[in-house]
Parts: sequence; structure tokens; C-alpha cells
Amino acid sequence: MGAGELLAALDSKEPPVRLRASKALRELSRVSPEEVYPHFDAIAALLRHTNKVLVWNATFALAHLAPVDRDRKLDRILDVYLGLVAGPVMVTAANAIKGAAMIAQARPDLAEQIAGKLLSVEKADYATPMCRNVAVGHALEALGAISGLLADHRKLRAFALRQVKNPRPATARKAAALLKR
Repeated sequence: MGAGELLAALDSKEPPVRLRASKALRELSRVSPEEVYPHFDAIAALLRHTNKVLVWNATFALAHLAPVDRDRKLDRILDVYLGLVAGPVMVTAANAIKGAAMIAQARPDLAEQIAGKLLSVEKADYATPMCRNVAVGHALEALGAISGLLADHRKLRAFALRQVKNPRPATARKAAALLKR
């Protein structure tokens, strides 16, 4: 199925059809971003969808489109995209964090803006403090992936230093690893 047909399937009344189409669109955007790019606006609209799985797949589909974003459409939706980092759904935030790192790698001109939002994850509002700790771990990984694109590492270092004593051991290890770079 092509991108247009997959987008049409997202309107199906049958949830399994919608979910399969969403996953297939995400994969198609990865392997053939040029084919999917003309549908950028429709995918971006999914960021506000009530079905979280559709939102999650849209975050990755949009990230996969970053390398072919010749019209700079990501610039117009980046605030909405990065707004997902603030919660309340930790899985949504984690997907947006991972996708944001992919976007920054493809679009280094957006790296500083993306890093600033990822650093705000400490103050995000999730269901539990542990959810926040998980999201912080994802942010540490994403920031590590884009650190070479950042001009000033002071805020990144301060963030990592605050997290070396994170109550979630995996997050504390990620902070320590980032500091070793």
C-alpha cells in the first residue's frame, strides 16, 4: 500500500486496521521518506489524535521525514512535536524524545531548540515520579546522540550531573555514561 492508502486506512472504523496502517506508514516513512513526504501535514495532524498509538507512530514517521524536509515543514510543527515531551503520557514523551534526536541529526539547525526542550524533561508532568525518571533516561540518551551538534555543553553537563544520583539505576548509569563522553 502507498502512503495515501495507508492514511485513508487510518479512518477505518476497525481499530486493528487503523493500527496496522499506522505502523505501516511509520515503516514506509523510514524506508521511503520521499514517498511519504507529500503527506507530511496529514501525519503532523496525528500528533493531536486521541489514539496514543497513532500519535506514537506519527512521531517516528515525522522524524523519518526530517532528511527530506526540503520545505522546512518541521519548523512549523516542532513546538507541538516537542510539547509531547512535557507529558502526561510517558510513552508518548519517550517516543517524541527519541524522534527529536533523529530530527536533530537530520536537521542540525534544529539541534539547539530540541536540546533545550529535552533538558526540560526534569520538570515534565507524568503519572508518577518513576515515569519522569524513565523519560529523563531517554532524554540523556537523545542528548548524548546530538551532543556533537551543540555549541555549548554546560547545560547538558549540569543536567547529567543532576541525574547521576537518579533513583532509577538505569537512568543514573545513562547520566554517568554521558558525563564520560
